[in-house]
Amino acid sequence: MTKLKKQFKAESKKLLDMMINSIYTNKEIFLRELISNASDAIDKLYYRSLTDKKVSVNKDELEIRVSIDKENRTLTISDNGIGMTEEELEENLGTIAKSGSELFKQNNDKEKDISIIGQFGVGFYSSFMVSDKVEVTSKSIDSEKSYKWVSTGVSGYTIEEAEKKNNGTEIVLYLKKSTDENNYEEFLEEYNIEMLIRKYSDYIHYPIKMLIEKTEKKDDKEEKVSEDKTLNSMIPIWKKNTNEVKEEEYNDFYTDKFYDYEKPIKVIRSNVEGRCSYTSLLFIPSHAPFDYYSKEYEKGLQLYSKGVLIMDKCSELLPDYFSFVKGLVDSEDISLNVSRETLQENYQIELIEKSLETKIKKELENMLKENREDYEKFFKDFGMQLKYGVYSSYGNKKDVLGDLLLFTSSKDKKYTTLKEYVERMKENQSTIYYACGESIDKIDLLPQVESVKEKDYEILYLTDYMDEFVFKTMMEYDGKNFMNVSDEKMDLDSEEEKEELKKNNEKNSKLFDEMKSYLKENVSSVRFTHKLKNHPVCLTSKGEVSTEMEKVLNSMPNNMNNVKAETILEINENHPISKKLEELYKEKNKEELEKYTKILYQEARLIEGLPIENPTELTNLVCELISK
Repeated sequence: MTKLKKQFKAESKKLLDMMINSIYTNKEIFLRELISNASDAIDKLYYRSLTDKKVSVNKDELEIRVSIDKENRTLTISDNGIGMTEEELEENLGTIAKSGSELFKQNNDKEKDISIIGQFGVGFYSSFMVSDKVEVTSKSIDSEKSYKWVSTGVSGYTIEEAEKKNNGTEIVLYLKKSTDENNYEEFLEEYNIEMLIRKYSDYIHYPIKMLIEKTEKKDDKEEKVSEDKTLNSMIPIWKKNTNEVKEEEYNDFYTDKFYDYEKPIKVIRSNVEGRCSYTSLLFIPSHAPFDYYSKEYEKGLQLYSKGVLIMDKCSELLPDYFSFVKGLVDSEDISLNVSRETLQENYQIELIEKSLETKIKKELENMLKENREDYEKFFKDFGMQLKYGVYSSYGNKKDVLGDLLLFTSSKDKKYTTLKEYVERMKENQSTIYYACGESIDKIDLLPQVESVKEKDYEILYLTDYMDEFVFKTMMEYDGKNFMNVSDEKMDLDSEEEKEELKKNNEKNSKLFDEMKSYLKENVSSVRFTHKLKNHPVCLTSKGEVSTEMEKVLNSMPNNMNNVKAETILEINENHPISKKLEELYKEKNKEELEKYTKILYQEARLIEGLPIENPTELTNLVCELISK
């Protein structure tokens, strides 16, 4: 039969050029597309065998084969599916964006069990991203003759009769020569082909086979032998019945697919039907990846459609505060763009994301309730991300995340939830008390903490830099407001004690004005307090920014504003230092009063963990006083 040179039936050759160079962002996708087409061809044949008595198929013999010829630089993908006639080759390959699979689905749309992957008719042309020439030899189940379609790209194609005995299609890619930018040699390596099939087409439900060369010893001699190897697992673990899958299988799947050396702390599996049906298999890691809290970390779940990997990390499926979750989603309802690399309609993804958020939250709550040890281990690694979710949402996500947060309690120095704290509150207590610091031990040394503990109130110890910001955005929990024990509003005195302190502060108002003049803008005021048991002095915060928040904000990179908390210098009315200050003022010894004031202020800063503004002056003043 004479070869006939034909042009593509498109409006312009630019369309094919766009298919080859613009639609697909990743060249390795071509293998996924060709294998998906082969799977569709076998599906069509199997369906015909169910509806046409003249067509007989042994399901165990249906397969896809891949072979490599390094010498001739070819990669071949073949199937024993339904095949194509000359007219179908002309229609399906000669007309860009004409999809035989889509037409098949339309003609059989009443059959619910049909799972055809292809739909746009452009996947085949991705082969030109890596090939100078493509040969397609096919024999239809409905024809005695076979035909070969050959093209080098935009120049057109030829169709001629060929010699092929059995039905099916064979595609031979003549790979391009490698350049500085692109290495096409990798598609001639068995290991790389096997890796790509496992990555994108592992769950194609027909075996994908390849002859693999290996070395064996026979009679003390090494011989190269070929072994027929099935490269895909075919049945996704998430499609198996839950009672058929052992814990070890989930663990092996996780460590293999997500490159972790430890088994997950939690496996979450679900099958959801509704406006957007999907199956998911999620894992909560037992430890944080080394780059988790860095800009390099990339969140997202694997997205499959009909068992074919579409996206390796679909970030839209997870809210940021659950970015630690690994796993996958498989859905036939997802609308994809023409290249099947990106999503077409976000509302479907939003439905799945909302459903996954609810599921993950529920599973974490169950872990917290039923396996506290595991949850606390999880929280040590990922609790910061949950806290950030509350803070970054300006408190809007506190109903989702609030009950998942843990803080150290002053009662036993162990983790507690906000719910557990509230359940233990005193009968008339309406406030959740907390204290901030670099460590539990340092918080314990704060003067304000000592007096609150003495009155038998529980305190939450906040040691993460974000903790107080979280409470500020939450504002309240279960109707209980949050109160920093270092806040100026903190007052556990009785009414009689409050009245007595008020009178004493009014009596010494001129003393405090004098001391305030020495400290200038460093404090907003000076006063006596009953908050301190044995300690002489402390700084309390006034307004929204506490001293701990001041430290955090000023430690951030590129901080253009020198943030300063508005503070009050509070002096223990029952400490001998208060009498000393009163005496100095009565004696009009302003020079000594100024020295004492500055020392007390710097001591208060030290206690709060704030930097000393003038260390030299402080040391000189202390030495001068103790030498008298």
